[in-house]
Amino acid sequence: MNNIDMERRINELLAQMTLKEKVALLSGIDNWRTAAIPHLGIRSVVMTDGPHGVRTEATSDYRPVGPATAFPTGISMAASWDPALIERVAMALAEETRALGCDVLLGPCVNIVRVPLAGRNFESYAEDPYLAGRIGVAWVKGLQSKGVGASLKHYACNNQEFERLRGDSVLDERTLREIYLAQFEMVVKEAQPWTVMCSYNRINGVYASQHTYLLRDILKGEWGYEGAVISDWGANHTVFESVAGGLDLEMPGPAKYYGQLLQEAVLTWQIDPQWVDDAARRMLQLIARTGKLEAEDSPHEGAVNTPEHQALARELAENAITLLKNEGDLLPLEGVRSVAVIGPNALETPSGGGSSHVVPPYSVGPLEGLRAVFGAEVQLAYEQGSDNWEDPPILRSALVTPTQGEGQGFYVEYFDNAAFAGDPVASKVEEALAFWWLPLPEGMSRDEFGVRYTATLTAEQSGRHIFRLLNSSVARLYLDGELILENEAPPLGHSALGPQVGAQVYVTLEAGRSYDLRVDYSKPSAMDFSALYLQFAYAPPPEADDRIARAVALAREAEVAVIFAGFATGYESEGGDRPHMGLPNRQDELIAAVAAANPKTVVVVNAGAPVAMPWVDAVAAVVLAYYPGMEGGHAVARVLTGQVNPSGKLPVTFPVRYEDNPSYGHYPGGRDVRYGEGLLVGYRYYDTKGIAPLFPFGHGLSYTRFALSALVAPEIAEIAALDETPVEVAVTVTNIGSRPGAEVVQLYVRDVAASLMRPQKELKGFAKVALQPGESRTVAFALDRRAFAFYDPYERAWVVEPGDFELLVGTSSWDIRAQATVTVK
Repeated sequence: MNNIDMERRINELLAQMTLKEKVALLSGIDNWRTAAIPHLGIRSVVMTDGPHGVRTEATSDYRPVGPATAFPTGISMAASWDPALIERVAMALAEETRALGCDVLLGPCVNIVRVPLAGRNFESYAEDPYLAGRIGVAWVKGLQSKGVGASLKHYACNNQEFERLRGDSVLDERTLREIYLAQFEMVVKEAQPWTVMCSYNRINGVYASQHTYLLRDILKGEWGYEGAVISDWGANHTVFESVAGGLDLEMPGPAKYYGQLLQEAVLTWQIDPQWVDDAARRMLQLIARTGKLEAEDSPHEGAVNTPEHQALARELAENAITLLKNEGDLLPLEGVRSVAVIGPNALETPSGGGSSHVVPPYSVGPLEGLRAVFGAEVQLAYEQGSDNWEDPPILRSALVTPTQGEGQGFYVEYFDNAAFAGDPVASKVEEALAFWWLPLPEGMSRDEFGVRYTATLTAEQSGRHIFRLLNSSVARLYLDGELILENEAPPLGHSALGPQVGAQVYVTLEAGRSYDLRVDYSKPSAMDFSALYLQFAYAPPPEADDRIARAVALAREAEVAVIFAGFATGYESEGGDRPHMGLPNRQDELIAAVAAANPKTVVVVNAGAPVAMPWVDAVAAVVLAYYPGMEGGHAVARVLTGQVNPSGKLPVTFPVRYEDNPSYGHYPGGRDVRYGEGLLVGYRYYDTKGIAPLFPFGHGLSYTRFALSALVAPEIAEIAALDETPVEVAVTVTNIGSRPGAEVVQLYVRDVAASLMRPQKELKGFAKVALQPGESRTVAFALDRRAFAFYDPYERAWVVEPGDFELLVGTSSWDIRAQATVTVK
């Protein structure tokens, strides 16, 4: 349907629709679907979580389910500094979204990484709005080119999980415009995402879901946004202010505010019907774009988990992995005969938790990847050394088999009452016992229910183990028929994932022995929400834990020691922020001890945000792998062994210590979160204040070397002509090393003398260039008016002042290799 036909069809439908039918379009009918109006040919739009994989519910009667490709997360996408690659990844995501019967993939997440501890940093892109915007534009264009709608999120200032449902982000207009809205503006203007998702929090006292200034004045007015604004799930709090303010769709359904109450508000002249008409028009446009106004539903085109998608996931991981330190050129590992593989993250590839967590069909760990690369030629030996958790991880499906059915996991029975009386309504096999929004079988009420999980647990090690329940409502854990743990949450709460409480118990288990495991989860009608996690781990008492000593002994015998450290799956997650910037458990102690035993120690870190590295001077090499997706083990192994030359660059600054970061003293706040650092976010702060970071923004080493030369730029530019005739900047980059590799050339702009304070420099261009040894290439940048502008809160406009601007070209914010000055008149 072309735009003219679509507009005509929408006008015809609006003329036919009753008020009740228009209002019906403005809220979901369940967790993922919009309303259908069959007699008008309007079908439901189906949404699904993203943004680095298609998250599926366990069961569904209206869409296919099953494991999807787990791509590296958002922080990895930005660490690639490669928009063309991200566009290809998004096209693959669109193919999987369509194959799984969905129309809108909820992403990308372009919120600025402001606080090192924020739980969703791993989903986000960068501390810099230009980098975040360029990656976001590529993601949206790639996805929507395949007929799947994006949902640009979370608009706006959703920069922490602490009190995210109620907290008020308090900041000045200039900071809002330059740091926290600029990337949204870029994506909206260049890619027109089909939906924009508002955030939970308030901004300067007003909830994002009813923020007229942000939604209607700026987004739909100034930026000319044509799509629909949807609420984050449960983020709408009102009938009148939200629809008038610009919120078009309330999710999830059934409607809490946009139902009968909204109809009555129009009929009693409490709200202008034009706002309902505008929202309905935008929803019809979304429905039309997804093909749900066509005569027949299109088939589920696309494919899931193809070899091509898996290869693409590995390619992205390889392009993102960042070499932070490589003393004495220890890496790549070539010609070695023995490697001690150490650390809690060596056997599996972790990922972030929450709504973006994707369950893939398989996952390759680093040890498996190294074995595939080295074969029998290199001796590999493994010791865990320590754990990577503070709270035990989710019970792994490999340890349990269902009491009925096949495969791994639990046999699950659903009851329509909280007493588990009568026969179950439905049953199935579920791999993991972990959910933060329980999908129930069709027809079951959420008001009251019971779910029973049964399995056989086989312990891997003898000794003390820990079981932990984290749940809302009521959960009881039985081992061999004996009740060993009971946990009841308060009936109501305001936490990000509902009212949850945790309780734990220690149990001695015998390796190889099987135990009957049962969890009864019930939700009486008086209780709120539904969330449950069964966590389990081997947990020897400290005085009996000799794992570090065994790792040290192994490291002494090996030529090289490689430690795989970092976070466990779900440690960084929606719903909560990290408690500190350190590595969990005894990992710092493990790394220091191994490095003392073997000077040739490499540390590979899995993290989605900065971590403290008190051992950094003691180790020879540090590699940041982020959360590299299902093919991460292969990607890490190929980088460590030189099959792939690392080319990732940091999209965030790593401070020496948490107290150095610019949000320190302003986070976490309480009811109010004051953005007291203003414009000085990330590298803008470190560069302007002269505070040396551990690793600067844009930093990343290679196995080869690059030179930048012959910077060419005009001496004078006219302000009035900047948009039509941008400032053309060119620089030559040469691979002066012995290996093929890729360098990211970064262009920063510094306003030498401004009437208002400006950061020391700001990123305004970048390009990733792959070169053979000895090869040179010229990289060109075009700087338009916005590249020189700041937002003047007094003029309420973007302003370019006459004067000198330095053009700084380098390979990080602290490694500037060439510069020139242009005078803007």
